[in-house]
Amino acid sequence: MSSTDLPPKLYAAQEPIFPKKVKGNFRNLKWAIMIVTLGIYYITPWIRWDRGPNLPDQAVLVDMGGRRFFFFWIEIWPHEFYFVAGLLIMAGLGLFLFTSALGRVWCGYTCPQTVWTDLFYTVERWIEGDRNARLRLWKSKWDFHKWRLRVTKWIVWLLIAVATGGAWVFYFADAPTLLRDLLTGQAAFVAYATVGVLTATTFFFGGFAREQICIYACPWPRIQGAMMDEHSITVAYRDWRGEPRGRGKDRDNLGDCIDCNACVNVCPMGIDIRDGQQMECITCALCIDACDEIMDKTGRERGLIDYLALTDEAYERAGNKKIPILRHIFRPRTLIYTALWSAIGIGLVVALFIRSEIDLTVAAVRNPQFVTLSDGSIRNTYDLRIRNMSGDDTVFRVGVTSEEILRVDLEGSQDLMVEVPADESFLQRVYVIARPDDPAATQERTDLRFWVEEFGTNERAYQSQTFFGQAAQ
Repeated sequence: MSSTDLPPKLYAAQEPIFPKKVKGNFRNLKWAIMIVTLGIYYITPWIRWDRGPNLPDQAVLVDMGGRRFFFFWIEIWPHEFYFVAGLLIMAGLGLFLFTSALGRVWCGYTCPQTVWTDLFYTVERWIEGDRNARLRLWKSKWDFHKWRLRVTKWIVWLLIAVATGGAWVFYFADAPTLLRDLLTGQAAFVAYATVGVLTATTFFFGGFAREQICIYACPWPRIQGAMMDEHSITVAYRDWRGEPRGRGKDRDNLGDCIDCNACVNVCPMGIDIRDGQQMECITCALCIDACDEIMDKTGRERGLIDYLALTDEAYERAGNKKIPILRHIFRPRTLIYTALWSAIGIGLVVALFIRSEIDLTVAAVRNPQFVTLSDGSIRNTYDLRIRNMSGDDTVFRVGVTSEEILRVDLEGSQDLMVEVPADESFLQRVYVIARPDDPAATQERTDLRFWVEEFGTNERAYQSQTFFGQAAQ
């Protein structure tokens, strides 16, 4: 059977990509964003913040045991999940906003996969050399020199991966204490398992899978493509200026592109931007830096590869100057996204500042629905959960208001006072009693309202409930 008679292959092996080092404004921007984002990720768990004697002095902490989230002076409790929901909505709207305005700018600069892959590429380039050296090493046989470079690179990658997994678990416990426990073997199994899983995924995704994660595993290339329109800014090639491409002294019939492949050699996705818009492109703009450098050397105008919108082509082909980027960014669609994003953010901030440090939930005990006492009085039972979200132990006074006359008794308390520890919730059983001659004792139901009042400050919280009488049988 000849090779032409063989069935087509359904799988193509990964072609290794060896991006070349490049200098320029966008490369400098990526360096700055990498330093800032990695710095925030690794350093944040170590920022101290005084939280009193009962909590770790950590500025950012996800307290799974206490089911709370701490962010500097902000404390989010489980019943305040609407703050988290609001932040998720803001993140979604932010994605819509940036994608409609600047295309896949998230993928190119701040996506964790992009940041860590870029860091791993930097380590690889530092140990094995630039593009040509890495290509030669890839094709060479496995001798001592190749093993030495590869093992050294893998060790550095592994150290970065361990630091990545370790930094993540520090967000869920007091960082200094957990680090000591990890090093002495006293940490919980889940901590070691989490560090191990994140270490393995970071090492594999950033060191080996790389662009394959972006192309095959990540849904954003498909989703973000649907969010863009003809006014969205993305990295593109001015083919009306660069074509026909070619080299030679006589360039009267040639465009500005000299077909040097500099844009291809620096691309971490291994694509040729001159082939048009492609799903693989993450708009990192390194090809812009590479092309601008060539344009400077050949004495031509920069911008052969640039941030463009689809509407720029017809406009520039007509002989006009390029449209300012701000005109693409500030348009009705992006302004609407900005307004919605800002409104939700302002709403969350207002809700954060007006929220009370007291929270009350009341659950009626309905088995039985009521109890008839020896003197004929009707008693209903309720469970009050009082949350003290302040940093001090607080005494609360419990009361009930209603159109009828009702008496309140607290289980274990004679003076209607309840002390709740700082940053904790307290469950208190409450009995509400109606005298035999009171209408509440005989009618089916009576509306009432439970109140808790902080002793000394008069800050209050309430919740409505129902009192059931004999007619409810």
